[in-house]
Amino acid sequence: MITLQTFGLYKLRDMIEKLQKQALELLQSLIQTQSFSKEEEPTAEILANWLTDRGVEVKRDLNNVWATNQYFDESKPTILLNSHHDTVKPNQAYTRDPFEAKIEGDKLYGLGSNDAGGCLVGLMSAFVYFYPQKDLKYNFVLAATAEEEISGENGIAYMQDIMPRIDVAIVGEPTLLDLAIAEKGLVVFDGKVTGTPGHAAHIPNHQNPIFKALKDLEWINSYKFPKVSPFLGEVKMTVSQINAGNQHNVVPSELTFVVDCRVTDQYTNAEIAEIIAENTECDVIPRSLRLNSSSIDPNHDIVKSGVALGKKTYGSPTLSDQCRLTCQSVKIGPGDSLRSHSADEFIYVQEVYDGVAFYVELLKGIV
Repeated sequence: MITLQTFGLYKLRDMIEKLQKQALELLQSLIQTQSFSKEEEPTAEILANWLTDRGVEVKRDLNNVWATNQYFDESKPTILLNSHHDTVKPNQAYTRDPFEAKIEGDKLYGLGSNDAGGCLVGLMSAFVYFYPQKDLKYNFVLAATAEEEISGENGIAYMQDIMPRIDVAIVGEPTLLDLAIAEKGLVVFDGKVTGTPGHAAHIPNHQNPIFKALKDLEWINSYKFPKVSPFLGEVKMTVSQINAGNQHNVVPSELTFVVDCRVTDQYTNAEIAEIIAENTECDVIPRSLRLNSSSIDPNHDIVKSGVALGKKTYGSPTLSDQCRLTCQSVKIGPGDSLRSHSADEFIYVQEVYDGVAFYVELLKGIV
């Protein structure tokens, strides 16, 4: 005998399966459509049409596609569901057409399949699932954004002044569906040491910028920032480039170097810049302070829901659109970060299906 409860479960299962198949088809369409950063208009059109066909009232700002749930209530807290639809350009090691979107065995190949197409179609499917529901505990805002791969100004950073106030964000990036509850930020510094040029054959030149730089370079290499993040560990500074001189017989007039600094949630980027300035004699100037570290309270409802579904929490060393958000955020998605930007990029078909089901179950646990 089929009870009303059993009938409801069958109906729910059928809806999820339908969304899973549609998500896979949408992902194939996205792969087949070139969408390099700043060139995302064709995929924005595909995404807007897909949502419109499912009864969603869609908004477009530049190449960003976004929407709010049907019964949006300003008195309730709001969750942002965000992922990006731009891709990097395919590298020279590709052996197959990056835009073919071919399924072979259990894998879907194509540029952007793993980073972050599987995440995007999963979040969109979950949004469609909840879109018409009344009496939700949270509002939902969906944002399929541009320029993530270049941390551009016309993606999620641009959208923050347009969307409603966001309380917490789920950012779709490949994490094997585990929860990255903290993410390192990035500051790139340019260092410059000036000296006195001269002929290398003459008496010792005590203003040789190469030797003047050694003290500061050693400090950068050995300094340990005292505050350590429980999920991200230590702030990490790496001297990644040095340039000085162009002839063997000439003492150079200056030395320049570059420092790659990965910042944890224990410091702001401005605090890192201040500490470096206080401890170095040469000019060490940040290129930008906008790519901040991010995190979410480990006791947040979203984290609890994910853990209840058997997922792990961890800290991520890689950047995403989280770095441009000012609210709490967590990074979750199907696929594996190790495949991102790789040749012959792929995502498992089952990962696409699992992403849809997981996002729905994650959000059901809190709304």
